[in-house]
This record gives sequence, C-alpha cells and structure tokens, in this order.
Amino acid sequence: MKKEEILARLAEVEKEIKLRKKDGENLAAYNRTKRHKKQIAFHKCKKRNRWVFGGNRSGKTECGAVECIWMLRGIHPYRKNRKDVFGWAVSLSAQVQRDVAQAKILKYLPKSWIADITMLSGRKDSPSSGVIDQIKIKNVFGGISTLGFKSCDQGREKFQGSSLDFVWFDEEPPHDIYDECLMRVMDKRGDIFGTMTPLKGKTFIYNEIYLNRRNNPEIWHECMTWEDNPYLSKKEAKLLEGALDAGALDARKYGKFSDGAGLVYPEFDESVHVIAPFDIPREWQDNISIDPGLNNPLSAHWYCVDWDGNIYVIAEHFAAGRDIDFHAQAIKDISSKLGWKKDGKGRLHALIDSAASQRTLASPKSVCELFYERGIVVDTNVNKDVFSGISRVKSFLKRGNGEGDIFIFSNCVNMIEEFRGYSWANGDTPVKRDDHCMDELRYYIMTRPKPPAEQAELTPIAGDKLRRIKRLRRR
Repeated sequence: MKKEEILARLAEVEKEIKLRKKDGENLAAYNRTKRHKKQIAFHKCKKRNRWVFGGNRSGKTECGAVECIWMLRGIHPYRKNRKDVFGWAVSLSAQVQRDVAQAKILKYLPKSWIADITMLSGRKDSPSSGVIDQIKIKNVFGGISTLGFKSCDQGREKFQGSSLDFVWFDEEPPHDIYDECLMRVMDKRGDIFGTMTPLKGKTFIYNEIYLNRRNNPEIWHECMTWEDNPYLSKKEAKLLEGALDAGALDARKYGKFSDGAGLVYPEFDESVHVIAPFDIPREWQDNISIDPGLNNPLSAHWYCVDWDGNIYVIAEHFAAGRDIDFHAQAIKDISSKLGWKKDGKGRLHALIDSAASQRTLASPKSVCELFYERGIVVDTNVNKDVFSGISRVKSFLKRGNGEGDIFIFSNCVNMIEEFRGYSWANGDTPVKRDDHCMDELRYYIMTRPKPPAEQAELTPIAGDKLRRIKRLRRR
C-alpha cells in the first residue's frame, strides 16, 4: 500500500473515531455528569412499577429515555441485563411521540447502536422528522432488542397481544391503556415506568400510584421539582413561575397533584420530610395534639423537638366511628409504648381543638371532660387562625430559612397522605376535607415549640440518625 493510501486510510479512521465520539456524547454526558440525585434514585430503584412526577424542565423525560436505552442495549448499571429486550414507549399521540419521547430517545441513542428503523411516516434516514414505529437496537449480548412506539389515541385494542419486558409511559395514559400494559408485562415479570407532569388533577394515577391505596410493594414514586435540576437557570425558573397560577404551579414546578386551585403545602417533599423511625431521646418529647372526632376521624400525633428546634412527628392515632373510650385507650397505649412523659399524677397532657370544650345535646359532658375522666388532660388554648398556622407550617417545611425543619416518621401514614392532597378552595381557605391531621399539626406548630434546655447523651442509633438528618438539611 502506498504512503498516500495509508495516509488517506488513517484520515478515514480518524474521521470515524470523531463521528463515533460525537455520536454517543449525549449519553456519555448523562452517564458522567448530567444526572441529578433524583434521576439516579429512579434508575437505582428495583421496583417493577416506578413513576416520576415531575414539573416541566425537571429532567423527568431524560431519565425515562435513558432507562429505555440502557435496558434495550443491555448496559443498565443497576439492574440485571438481558439480550433481545422488547419494550414500548407510550405517548399521548403520534405528534407528542415525535416531539417528546421519540426526540429524547434519538438524542441519547448513538446511531452506531441502531440496527434498523421502521417508520409510520417519514424517511428512516431522517427519523426525527417523521413518526417511528420501531427501532431495532444492537444488544451487547449479541442479540437485537426492539423499542416499539405507541400512542394512546390508537385505542386499547392496539395495545393487546404482545409480551413485553417494559413499558415507558411518557405522560399519564388513560386508565384502560394502563391496565392493558400491565397485562403485557405480566408474562415476563417486566417493568412499568412513567414520567409525567400531573396536569389532569387527582386521577387514577393519584390513587393507585401516588397514594398507593392498595399498598402494592412494587410501586415507587418520586417528585422532581425545578430545584432538583441543577441545569435550569434561576432566571428561567423565575420567568416560568411568574407565568403560572397556583394550580398550574403545583404541577409544572413541583410535579404535585392538586384539585386545580393549588396545594396548600407544595413545599412538602417526601424524600426530605419523611424519615424512618428511630429512638427519640426522652428530652425531645414535647406534646400530643388532637383533632377530635367520633363519627369523623379523630387524629392524634406525638411531637418532639430536638436541640436545634427541629420538629419530629413520631407516632399517630387515626380512627373514625369510635367512642371516647376507644380513643383514650389507644392514646394511652401508644404513649406507653413510646415511654411518653406524664405529670405527677400519672396523667397524659395534650393540645386539642377548642370545640372539644363545648357540651352538646348528645352528651351532658364535653369531650375535654370525657378525656379528663380517662386520664388525659387536654388544653383547648390553641391558636386556630388558619392562615397564620399555615404560614408557620410552611416556615418549617422550607429548609435553610433560619427556622427549624419538620420531619415525619414514615409510620404516620395518614398525616403523610393529607400533606399530599391538602388543597386550597377559594381565596385563603383550604378545602374542608381530609384535613384532620393538618388541623392538629397547626394547633401544635402555633404553640411555638421550644427546643429542650439540656442535651442528653444519645444512643448510638439515635446519634447516627441525627447525623444523617443534619447532613440532609445541609444539602
């Protein structure tokens, strides 16, 4: 081979190397630096039904597209990889598919990994300008994986028949199509994952996934906000925020569900404010707060305050349709398990709604008197101003503003559920529904809890938990 031919050949090789580097640079950048911590949590989760509820520009669609590519290529860093993987990417319509899910797949999928493309419309040598039916992807185990694109406007019948390894929903599907896709992954024990902005309000996804009312252990979700995306400029976020009303802001900034008028506490973030239970030092014990109810639920929570002024909600009693004897005994039983403090006469003390001091035709004695007879002294001197109480709760939810923070033990399931759905009605008034925990939380917060005066030695477990929480608060 002549020198000129050798040089020409080397030039071609160098050009090919440069093209291949450029070809995969978006995926390489995502793998190396572009992922934020909530995207990583999504990728690492081993549950079979995973959802990201994210605001616009939070990075939700990116992690869904990359998850597909990792699984199809057989290079997932956190899961067992297989050859010949078959999955679907499901969009609301063909146009949305082309502009969003398909565009993200093509952005992160190196061309050198593509074995073939089948188009519904347009040319396969320019797939971004048309609508793709399927992409065949070279799998590292020597097989060929397939990603099929589906749109919800095709109807349920178009989602029948196939046996799949995964389905990615880009935005919220209709209920019947979601159910059909669950059937499609059943044979292979495949995965469902979704990335969506909850613009439709409290639909079936809210009940089945976000609240997980059936307590399915395979369901996992995460909410992504603008603040989670380090690549979204503050200037751009401010412009977006100024253009949205309260209801839209909950969905598009926080990835939260609402009834349309906006969540009262969009600042509530389960990944931050909900923590695993640990042994609380006795010195942190502060008060019990009760929102009374007989036919309606009675809500009671046990509150502690650490030396930095942070509040911990460590236990709950929540029940409806029961009498005072039942509630009083339940409160005493929980207090006994916690080793909760009593006065010199062996009585428990608690805050309660001032309405509990009123007598009714149904009973010659007030709720306060009935609790007192059962060894629980309740204090009705609580500040019930709703607006001021909500403002103060918000100050504990917003981290790094000079106030303490609030942490809720994961066993307080009813309080956590109310935080998720507590919404505004009109003006400055919340919807009067499912708010019993929220009411007694305000009663407690408005007592302006103070940290204990003296520090006691922590157990090793409590000390380790406290150090982790402090690291979390510094992020």
